[in-house]
Amino acid sequence: MGEKTLIEDDGGLFDACAELVGLASERGVTLGTAESCTGGLVCGCLTAVPGSSAVVRGGVVSYAIPVKREVLGVSSQVLDTPEVGAVSSECAEQMAEGARRVLGCDVAVSVTGIAGPGGAEPRKPVGTVWMGLATPRGTRTVLNGFSGDRAAVRRAAVVRAIGLLREGVMEISDNSVE
Repeated sequence: MGEKTLIEDDGGLFDACAELVGLASERGVTLGTAESCTGGLVCGCLTAVPGSSAVVRGGVVSYAIPVKREVLGVSSQVLDTPEVGAVSSECAEQMAEGARRVLGCDVAVSVTGIAGPGGAEPRKPVGTVWMGLATPRGTRTVLNGFSGDRAAVRRAAVVRAIGLLREGVMEISDNSVE
C-alpha cells in the first residue's frame, strides 16, 4: 500500500486528517510527529490536506536507533536495555516529548512498533505498536495490538495516531493552558 493509496484513495482517512487540521487551525494548535514503523505516513497524511501548513510544524522519521537518540533525545537507558528498547512505552513517551521540543509544536504524536513481516520479539509480536501523545498538559502512552500484514498494521497505526492527535487538540483547547 503506497502513500498515494493510503492517503488519496482512502476517503475516510483523508477526511479524518482534514477534520483534525481544521480543528487545530480553529483552535490555534500546532502539530508534530515522531515516527518509526510508519516511516512518515502520519505526517504525510496530515500534509495531504490543503492548508495544513498553518498547523503542521513537521515530523521526524526516526526509523534508526541513532535518530531516536540523537535527534529526539530518547535515552540510552531506554534504547540499550533489552527489556525496554525501541518498542516500549518509555521510548514512545520520549519520542513524543522530543518531537514537541525539536519541532516547537503544541501537540505531538509518536509511533514505534513492529509492522512485520519480521522483527517480532518475545512479548512483542508483529503488530505491537506503542504511541505517545505529548501536550502542554503532559505525556501519555498507548499500547496497540494491530493485526494483518505490514500494510494493514501501518494503516491502522496511522488512523490511531491521527485519532490521538485529535484527542490532544481537544484536551488542550478545552481550557486555556499556559
